[in-house]
Amino acid sequence: MEATKRAYDFLKKCGTYYLATVQGDRPRVRPFGTADIFEGRLYIQTGKIKPCSAQIAVNPNIEICAFDGDGAWIRIAATAVNDDSREAKAHMLDAHPQLKQMGYSPDDDNTQVLYLKDVTAVFSSFSSEPETVRF
Repeated sequence: MEATKRAYDFLKKCGTYYLATVQGDRPRVRPFGTADIFEGRLYIQTGKIKPCSAQIAVNPNIEICAFDGDGAWIRIAATAVNDDSREAKAHMLDAHPQLKQMGYSPDDDNTQVLYLKDVTAVFSSFSSEPETVRF
């Protein structure tokens, strides 16, 4: 859990992170801001109607990158696993109330939360050697 929390805290500090997926043979990268810890797992959120969701359904291997503005960054490689439970969706929406304002609900057919498994997180900076953690 310590490594999970450390990665989560870093993402929260950054505010925005970049999520990479694959579409065919092309990478697709977009800014995200949703991260949550639920039942000891690191979660992200998207909408099922978005291309990102379809890309993850075909190839669940994702990578996240975030830079803190102070010379440190994280790269997270993982497998994204869909969690359709109402509890996981509600937890994410409670952690990010702006999602509710955007129309997401734990009871709609669009809200998608995914937990990350087989995670390799690399913490890097301009002033120290990279540190790799797995969870």
